[in-house]
Amino acid sequence: MPQPALLAHDLVHTLGDRRLLDGVSLTASPGHRIGLIGENGVGKSTLLRLLAGTDKPDAGSITRPPDLGFLQQEMPYDADATIADVLDDALREAREDLAELERLSEQVARTAQDAPEYAGLLDAYGVRLEQAQEREAWDADRRAVLVLDGLDLGAFGHDRTLGSLSGGQRGRLVLAALLVRRPSALLLDEPTNHLDDGAAAFVEDQVCTLPGVVVVASHDRAFLDAVCTDLIDLDPAMDGPVRHGGNYSAYLAEKRAERDRWERRWAEEQEELAALRVSAQVTAHRVAPDRGPRDNEKMGYGHRAGRVQSQISRRVRNAIRRLEELERSQVGEPPKPLRFKSTALAAPGAEGDGPLVSLDDVRVPGRLAPVSAQVSATDRLLVTGGNGAGKSTLLAVLAGRLAPEGEVRRRRGLTVGLLAQDTVFDRPGRSVRDTYELALGAERAEAVPLGSLGLMHEADLDKPVGRLSVGQRRRLALALLVARPPQLLLLDEPTNHLSPRLCDELEAALGTGPGAIVLASHDRWLRERWQGGEIRLGSDLERWGSAGHRLRAGGHRQTAQGVPARNC
Repeated sequence: MPQPALLAHDLVHTLGDRRLLDGVSLTASPGHRIGLIGENGVGKSTLLRLLAGTDKPDAGSITRPPDLGFLQQEMPYDADATIADVLDDALREAREDLAELERLSEQVARTAQDAPEYAGLLDAYGVRLEQAQEREAWDADRRAVLVLDGLDLGAFGHDRTLGSLSGGQRGRLVLAALLVRRPSALLLDEPTNHLDDGAAAFVEDQVCTLPGVVVVASHDRAFLDAVCTDLIDLDPAMDGPVRHGGNYSAYLAEKRAERDRWERRWAEEQEELAALRVSAQVTAHRVAPDRGPRDNEKMGYGHRAGRVQSQISRRVRNAIRRLEELERSQVGEPPKPLRFKSTALAAPGAEGDGPLVSLDDVRVPGRLAPVSAQVSATDRLLVTGGNGAGKSTLLAVLAGRLAPEGEVRRRRGLTVGLLAQDTVFDRPGRSVRDTYELALGAERAEAVPLGSLGLMHEADLDKPVGRLSVGQRRRLALALLVARPPQLLLLDEPTNHLSPRLCDELEAALGTGPGAIVLASHDRWLRERWQGGEIRLGSDLERWGSAGHRLRAGGHRQTAQGVPARNC
């Protein structure tokens, strides 16, 4: 029994007065793993909900496999459901397949081969057998154990309720249920949120072995690179959403070339339109039909005037015809994408010798194991570690927002800025523009206009901050920090909710300029390309430099309890 495809044709979906999706089509055949990428708000999650049937399109049609699975950012189970309930639901189809095979097998054994119903029973058994094989039904219970372990849920009692789990644990459990179930079509919305390296790599391996269709919306560039056979870019493009064959690395090169083609074609068409308008409106006046004859052409004036007029009329008609055609078919002007333009994320360090911040046996019981480390005036440090290792806690300590046990020394006059994971503004009804100006002061806001940083679209500047998406709020918070750069900039998961393009540009800015930057990140794409030092939190931590050597200050190695970090 062949795996069914997932088909969408000419989907239109409007949100308020904004057309979010306009004529989007998609063909996803079994074995294809399609990534959806683009800026926040272009419709990635919306398209997934339409494909899943959770939302209805305003126009267009969708054909979906009957056993579709959808990992959405909202929890599909009640808080009082248990882990066992979730697993039973995930294993239900496999168990039904096995029970039906057993029933059909017994019925076939009791039926004479010359009985009229015998052939139908054999056919039904064959169909169910093929379905069970595709779902790997005999291996389902063992797969459930393997998947729970792979997502760090194996130690949890199956009587635990979902309400007793953290948000990240609940998200991993729902993902585990889908991987156990192995539906014919799997839709994933940000599947690597809340996953550490090991769990993310495990999910990549599981997804790559699925025989059916996979459609995933993700900002995780490493996941897209490892998993996808195709990418659909929902950002504005010359001919609408573009499907790129290959993974994220292949997409990057093609995306740049596609943007260049669009800009070049638009410029050429605008130049031709301007010339055609001149031909249509000016040429006839420049060689006027009622111009009197010159002295040397009076004898043949009538004949020549008619011929010239005929040529002019033909030229004008051709210009008008081409102008009308081009005005109907011309490509739209390429919208200016957000391009991060900050020249310096941090400011030069305060005057003085020694580190900006020094931690000596600093700890926060239950949240951060003892850490001893120093941050110098030009450091670029990456804080890594598993979930719960204390990365956000360490940044809060460095920022002075959390009082730990142990000794913390800061250089006098040091300015510190922290981009936290959760961005909340006190006045949600205030516009983006006013929030920016009031936070910085009118003089600074005028010196560094918000639009100049490339983090917010002009159309969003008059929106209330309470109506911004999570990604937009994060970008506004980052803009407030870099508009008045601190001497020590602390970034907690800075690439979360940013488009791949902005992530690339932010990473490029991290490695240049004055001041010190410390960031914590699960982003594997970022960490694999990191050129600075690293602080890895764990059971036995050490700080390492970009060349793999331990960093020292004053002749003493900086250490905390844990395992030496590998060089990224």
